Amino acid sequence: MKTEPSQTYFRKGFNLKTAVRPVLAQSYHSQVVDRLKELGYAARAGEVRIKLAREFGFCYGVDRAVEYAYETREKFPDRRIFLSGEIIHNPEVNGRIQALGIQILPDHRSPEERFAGVQAADVVILPAFGVRVAELEHLRSKGCVLVDTTCGSVLNVWKRVHHYARDGFTAVIHGKHFHEETKATASQALTHPGGRYLCVRNRPEAEEVCAFIRGELAAAQLQDRFREAMSPGFDPDRDLQRVGLANQTTMLMSESLEIQEMLRVAMRDRWGEEALSERFRAFDTICSATQDRQDAVLKMLDAGGLDLMVVIGGYNSSNTQALARICAERLPAYHISGADQFEETGLRHRPVGGGAVTTLEGWLPEGPVTIGLTAGASTPNNVVGEVVGRILALRGRTTDDLVAV
Repeated sequence: MKTEPSQTYFRKGFNLKTAVRPVLAQSYHSQVVDRLKELGYAARAGEVRIKLAREFGFCYGVDRAVEYAYETREKFPDRRIFLSGEIIHNPEVNGRIQALGIQILPDHRSPEERFAGVQAADVVILPAFGVRVAELEHLRSKGCVLVDTTCGSVLNVWKRVHHYARDGFTAVIHGKHFHEETKATASQALTHPGGRYLCVRNRPEAEEVCAFIRGELAAAQLQDRFREAMSPGFDPDRDLQRVGLANQTTMLMSESLEIQEMLRVAMRDRWGEEALSERFRAFDTICSATQDRQDAVLKMLDAGGLDLMVVIGGYNSSNTQALARICAERLPAYHISGADQFEETGLRHRPVGGGAVTTLEGWLPEGPVTIGLTAGASTPNNVVGEVVGRILALRGRTTDDLVAV
């Protein structure tokens, strides 16, 4: 198949779903997950009970991005194809995409360095997180074919940030400043004259910003604290007089709302209630899939009867980390990347709140046990099914033993 020279940017795929769907189903489908759904999202095998969250795993944006990657290989079988960073934060999915002959390019501050090996005849896939404006402009200048899988929810945040910058508001972004999505979002603010951004990762960082707004923290202290998380030339005295809130779409929704309220109150304290409408803006930009998965976990926890939670997803997946945080507030919770994290007697997991992946012995109690299960939005069903199989194997059972509770 040949692409016309003028067709160098694609956002809607190549109408090759029929061709790639059998491969996608073989790679990511799970009969075990189908069985759990048929049994009402709850099943038992001997003394082990498994309860699956009603919303889990691949979201629409991730499903679309992965499908486009496979379509791209089908469309350009003889071209070199590059991927600007991981397409999503899941090692299984990224490994399968690399097996298609698609090379994942590591991050770099300089677009020129990152894409030095890319030529005009090549194809570059932009991941679901999006890319920084400077990277997109550099790739366009090369004339290579671009396949943009940026999630629609991310694009909605970008629109909000553009409105803030256009109207003279600094975008305060609840997100990890080093995360691909947040870097891409922050870069959108700089496309307008005078556009500014500041990234806050959590409540403690938001408290520092609020302290400055109230006059309790010096500008130099704030600049030192957020030097890696603010736009070039950021002047707190000038740039925090009018602020608009946005989010990395995969953050913990409850925390985003808390940070929003903290900043609203701080701006009210500094400028007065009457000035709020001219000084402060906020819109919920957590994606619906992220919220649905968090709500489903909360509903399952509220129902009770669980002994522990297993949360499945890449260790660098923000939405999976948020699910793990929610679960850990109620009962023992273990964030694992996949079925390969089960050892003979221990479990390799990432402690909630951060830190290195570690092995825990004795994580599975003896006797009857009820295990809650959920997965981040970048986790395919086959990985969930494999985890169920490994858990049951620890008790001498198989997925064939699963029956209704």
